Amino acid sequence: MTETYGAHFTEAHGPVNTGLGNQYVYIQAAASRLREQASRRTRVITEEDRAHLSARFLPPSGMQLARNRLAESHLVLIAGLPGSGRRTAALMLLHGLSEGRGALHELPDTSDDTSDGMASSPLDAGDINDGDRLLLDLSEVEAAGYVAIQNALVDFREGLKPHAAHLAVVLPHRLGYLLKDELKRHTVEIGRPAPGRLLARHLLGDGIAFAPEDLTGKSLTTFLTQAPVREVAGLADHIRRRRDTSPADRGFPDWLADALRGQQDQSARVAADLSVQQSGPRRALMLSLALFHATGPGTVLKAANTLLAALSHPPDGTPRLERADLRAELDAIEAETDASGQVRFRTSGYDRAVRDHFWTYLPDIRRQLRDWFMECLSDHSLSQHDRSDAVERFALQALRTARPRDLTWLADQWTSRRASVHLIPDAAQVLALGLDADLHGRFFRQQIYDWAVSRETGDRLRQVLVVVCAETMARTHPDQALVRLHHLARRAGDQVAAEARTALSRLTASDDRLYRLLLDRLGTGIATDHPERDATLFLALADPVRLTGRTDVRESLAACWTAALRRPVKTWTAAQIRWLAAAEDARHRDPVLGLLSRACATDPRISGEVYRVAVGWSRAGGPGRVETVTQLLRTIDAAQGIEPYDQAV
Repeated sequence: MTETYGAHFTEAHGPVNTGLGNQYVYIQAAASRLREQASRRTRVITEEDRAHLSARFLPPSGMQLARNRLAESHLVLIAGLPGSGRRTAALMLLHGLSEGRGALHELPDTSDDTSDGMASSPLDAGDINDGDRLLLDLSEVEAAGYVAIQNALVDFREGLKPHAAHLAVVLPHRLGYLLKDELKRHTVEIGRPAPGRLLARHLLGDGIAFAPEDLTGKSLTTFLTQAPVREVAGLADHIRRRRDTSPADRGFPDWLADALRGQQDQSARVAADLSVQQSGPRRALMLSLALFHATGPGTVLKAANTLLAALSHPPDGTPRLERADLRAELDAIEAETDASGQVRFRTSGYDRAVRDHFWTYLPDIRRQLRDWFMECLSDHSLSQHDRSDAVERFALQALRTARPRDLTWLADQWTSRRASVHLIPDAAQVLALGLDADLHGRFFRQQIYDWAVSRETGDRLRQVLVVVCAETMARTHPDQALVRLHHLARRAGDQVAAEARTALSRLTASDDRLYRLLLDRLGTGIATDHPERDATLFLALADPVRLTGRTDVRESLAACWTAALRRPVKTWTAAQIRWLAAAEDARHRDPVLGLLSRACATDPRISGEVYRVAVGWSRAGGPGRVETVTQLLRTIDAAQGIEPYDQAV
């Protein structure tokens, strides 16, 4: 090694430039990183992503029976071994149904608060809308929650047929013995799709041409025999990347060989090498390179020295010039520096095997590894690309070894007041990776909820939560994202609350179901525990013509306007003028003015203020506004039992 072991290379976590402008740049970087991450994952539910997945989907055994069961009883429960593609099969069953009037969305698997602030069951038959296509993924649920959700499911299924709605449920494999008898007839077990055909389907979907014999090699056959569905899809993605980056003279056999080398299990070789490499500094260098693979030599060396310090490793007393240089040390661990100056192990897939080995067989140092990684990421010199790769590698190890709290701890530390703002994208990424994890997504959704409702949560963490909810959670669990964003809009400081309101506006802009859900929450909150923030959100969000033909929407709008009008006039004037402008269109005049009149009719003082705002608006415009204001007055008078005047303005 080339530097004194135990030296402290990273920066202290002291105050740094945290101006809003600088912080905003890193929030934008966080959003970009999460969008890029989302583009590579398969746990999706948006229409665009479903269409992409459908083009690559290979129906497994049992799929036709599942289609028949769903069509007949509007409910199907998907069982199968882990790795068989249960969630994808359930999603494709729903995707294949006629879209009709309803939406395809995922039901929450946690009991979030309702608009009245009380905990509710994730399954409420009152939330079923005509034509809904519903997904409920219980693959992560614990035993107690599984029993409770089944009890609710028995009643919930009765509401499906009257609404022509359909529900597909992904069952937890390990809890099959707890399945209620009355639900067993709705259960279909799917098999693992033929892996060779699945790979071919993915390759064709990506426009990759190949000969049939290209998929018959021994190495590929061995891999496909053992790989779960997601790893088969991952291999296809690796092949696509090799195609996009390889020289023009290379073809499919080369792309496949390169991709397979990256997938090969190197665990036995790593174990053998570590049994020879007894030196602490050498082992530190191996792990540092594994975590910061394909970075510069200085980054790897700095990480190795930081690891030795974190583990209180004694320094090497040998004079510096009598020790080997970094090139010799890298050569000793089968690593090299390529032409671009990046350090890599010579064997593809070796870096992953090193990470797996350390986290699996040194469980007693996992906490120190977490602290070490936090220290390494404080280095400002790391590029966004290198940071993103390292965060993903660390997160996958933490999740694989059932340590999700390592990631929430890091997110909390990286968003504290004493942390540098350059850590904001890293904090967002670890939470997003946790949300995407098959076995731990539920834990992260619950933790984000707890943070969102807590008064102790700092605004920088809240700002990260806004990004994570909007960019990651909303793609698979939009209802739960909405609930969390609503709490953040209520509790955060002014700037972060405004960002949460913007995220809510985008989330509900094209989804009528979510728009109704938010209006329902606002209709209660604006009159009870969060009047100021909910009123601000309502006045910015409410559309004077959207869905006003629905009784539930009119009720929510009337409740919100009634509470909003009790606030100072200047807070709602702009919103009222926007509504009056909509009422200039004769098609919308009656419902718009009816809602405004209903909201102010019980208080003569407020109705007078509403009328004065309308008169001012009328006089500032053309004569066409007079008719609108005249009808508004008549509607208010009628609501108050007063005979209308012939002339209002």
